[in-house]
Amino acid sequence: MTDLEQLAEIIFPDVTETIEDLEKRYPKRNLPEGAIVARFAPSPTGFLHTGSLFATLIAWKFPNQTNGVFFTRLEDTDTKREIEGSGEELLRQLKAFGIVPDEGYMGTYEKGNYGPYKQSNREMIYRTVIKEFVKRDLAYPCFCSSEELNELRAYQEKNKLNPGYYGEFAKCSKLTPKEAMEKINNGEPYVIRFRSKGNYQNRIQITDLIRGNLELAQNDQHIVILKSDGLPTYHFAHLVDDHFMRTTHVTRGEEWLPSLPIHYELFDAAGWERPNYAHLPVIMKLDNGSRRKLSKRKDPEASVSFFLENGYPVEGILEYLITIANSNFEEWRLQNMNADIFSFQLSFDKMTLDGALFDLAKVENICKERLSRLNKDEFTKKAYDYATKYDENLKALIERDENYFKSIINIEREKENPRKDYVTYKDIYPIINFFYTDLYNQLLETVELPFNFERFTKEQIINVLTNFKNNMGLEYDEEGWFENLKKTTTVCGFCPNVKEYKKNKEAYPGHVGDVSEMIRIAISTRKNTPNPYYVLKILGEKEVARRIDEVIKKIS
Repeated sequence: MTDLEQLAEIIFPDVTETIEDLEKRYPKRNLPEGAIVARFAPSPTGFLHTGSLFATLIAWKFPNQTNGVFFTRLEDTDTKREIEGSGEELLRQLKAFGIVPDEGYMGTYEKGNYGPYKQSNREMIYRTVIKEFVKRDLAYPCFCSSEELNELRAYQEKNKLNPGYYGEFAKCSKLTPKEAMEKINNGEPYVIRFRSKGNYQNRIQITDLIRGNLELAQNDQHIVILKSDGLPTYHFAHLVDDHFMRTTHVTRGEEWLPSLPIHYELFDAAGWERPNYAHLPVIMKLDNGSRRKLSKRKDPEASVSFFLENGYPVEGILEYLITIANSNFEEWRLQNMNADIFSFQLSFDKMTLDGALFDLAKVENICKERLSRLNKDEFTKKAYDYATKYDENLKALIERDENYFKSIINIEREKENPRKDYVTYKDIYPIINFFYTDLYNQLLETVELPFNFERFTKEQIINVLTNFKNNMGLEYDEEGWFENLKKTTTVCGFCPNVKEYKKNKEAYPGHVGDVSEMIRIAISTRKNTPNPYYVLKILGEKEVARRIDEVIKKIS
């Protein structure tokens, strides 16, 4: 047994398997040519960031459209920052957006043949690989204390040297195996470092699926790969996992691009094929004319829970993220207005290199469009699902009379250019509550009716309402009803034509639009409602007449 083999045995006496054993246990996947294997690998340290949803959507979409595999892996080696239940919540949030893994960590259980899918349960796999690294002199124990490392950092800063543990500064890399074994036998604490053979002055060629061919400085850092607590560092653990889980594509934020030379060197040292890397642009936000990163501290929309709790339709959020992912999506959408978003074929070469700008106003416009294109049954189901979790008032309305609810939200929905009344499911209750008699009565008692008393007298308003009550015209279709309304307008001394009114304002107190507004206020307590004709039809003549009487009584 060589000295290096002895050293490896002293450090890892419990490791009996070899890398070859692991290769047999986790063989290459039997997938169609071109199939992509990608993953979502969060740390259970908090909420799902919108940027993480963006990256995960892309990671999920490519396997989905290539008959590949999308899996989840929980990177829980940072035990100090772990939040209990965070991993399960992250998966629940992804599921809410229709992103469901094919295999991996599923919250309360695991699915698949390439597990365990929690890094904390993969300790022996990491130790097996690191033992082999020690045997091959690719890694070594480092006994430097935190005080020594701090002194080294201070010296490098003072002398304006590249910081880190490398080259002449990698003191423990010069220990012989026997010297290292002696220190271990003496009980000195240590970590395991990778023995880099790189030189920071050299450049390496890398390929990024989004950015193309790049040159980066070669890695020379002797990074820690196994901490003193026996757990691996991120750099090493994710590399081992991606190899043995047979990941073909790694999609992650561009903040990881500077680390790529480390990962390249580790893969090459192990003799493993590197996955394809795609470093996504950071999601930005305009703030006083300047771009900055979307901040979880400053921006509520940085958290996916913000969209779920406020009832944004997941279709709208996903559509926006695809919009900022691929430059050709908007053109595709114009040609496929009613198509499922997931039928769009995402491509790496259409992704922007610049920071993707997150525009909440545009998000809301897309959400409004998507909600308008749901049929009444889809809309009702999704609204009820949201209300069950977040909106008791809305839930109660739907449960009160589902068919009546559907008739309300279906106003001008089934047409080529449907109405766009709702941005979120949270908007529904305050927009439609007046349709319900008891809620209307409460509104009438508590709100100030927004009649324009500066332009119109009480007598004029009462006259309009009285005449309309006596001749509602609900027996007609929409066009006929409006013509009938013009007659009421004329009877009340108002102008039935807006253009004519504008030419001769002195001749009339107002026009047909003003009359329509008075009626709208009377039946709803507000100026803005869905199309008044359909509102009146749903309420029925009896209820409309009652409301007009109550309003006249209130303003008299």
